[in-house]
Amino acid sequence: MSGPTVVPDQQLSRTPWPWLFSAPVDLAAFAGSALLSLMLLAWGATSGLLDRDVPEWSWVTCILLIDVAHVYATGFRVYFDRQELSRRPWLYGGTPLVGYFLGVVLYSEGETLFWQVLAYFAVFHFVRQQYGWVALYRSKAGETGRLSKWVDMLAIYAATLYPLIYWHAHLPRRFFWFKADDFRALPESLEMWCWPVYCLALGLYATTALLRWVRGTPNPGKDLVVVTTAACWYLGIVAFNSDYAFTVTNVVIHGVPYMVLVYWYWTRRGSRANAAGTARWRGVVWFVATIWVLAYAEELIWDRTIWHENAWLFGAPIGLEPVAETFLVPLLATPQLSHYILDGFIWKRRANPEFRL
Repeated sequence: MSGPTVVPDQQLSRTPWPWLFSAPVDLAAFAGSALLSLMLLAWGATSGLLDRDVPEWSWVTCILLIDVAHVYATGFRVYFDRQELSRRPWLYGGTPLVGYFLGVVLYSEGETLFWQVLAYFAVFHFVRQQYGWVALYRSKAGETGRLSKWVDMLAIYAATLYPLIYWHAHLPRRFFWFKADDFRALPESLEMWCWPVYCLALGLYATTALLRWVRGTPNPGKDLVVVTTAACWYLGIVAFNSDYAFTVTNVVIHGVPYMVLVYWYWTRRGSRANAAGTARWRGVVWFVATIWVLAYAEELIWDRTIWHENAWLFGAPIGLEPVAETFLVPLLATPQLSHYILDGFIWKRRANPEFRL
């Protein structure tokens, strides 16, 4: 491995920080979403919401308009782009078809099995997305050191996996991913062994990050991702045993940055990149309105046929025969499952030459 390159102070002072989009956008997407999560958590704690079910307003804002909507943002990356569709038709066409087929097979074997498998797909996706942000910031900064890569990996995986291990080791909790019992219990001793590893990994990252700042080569966006992930995941899963706390901390920092990334990519794929003023706002409105309408349509069918929880928003429930559920539930879950799978392909730079930050 070659030695470090010495950069003159004059050049160092002019070196821009490696933001993915720009300082204001990155700060709004990552710091802003985390701050909103923590503000909602603090307000909920003072308002007595931590001991109740998720209130209707937070379900609409966090679940419907962020969590479900961000799944449909994938459409602007793939399915609303004819050129992209034609580039990998087997991947984009086969993923939902295979996902639906496997969903029907799983659901026919048992409802519990279906939701458990989908929950672990979701968990894997949530964890990998946070690592993906770290990897993008490393690439943007030109960080190629093997040691620093391991430090970053340990930190972001510790920040996400330890809270999940704690969750599995302290079942039942007052919240769940999709349905009760969609996680399998782990021994409490495992969580106890993981705690010092968690502290060591985050402490090591904090030390290396501080050294980068001292040397004048910080990566503030990457630091922001690690810090906000660690804070929100710990508070929402470990510190509080609350459905409300889990919802506001988990969903916002996952969905908002993803929608920003997709919107940024979508605008640069077409003639919208240099749009200004009214034209730019029309693009924002079109993007947001589209994913919100699709999210509402999906949840409308879910609630009227399966969940029967929000008649005030979606209308009276519709009864279904069990055989109909076997085919409908996997169909409704297909957009979500496709999003989980495709997200592992569509942001890899080697396979996506037009994806540049």
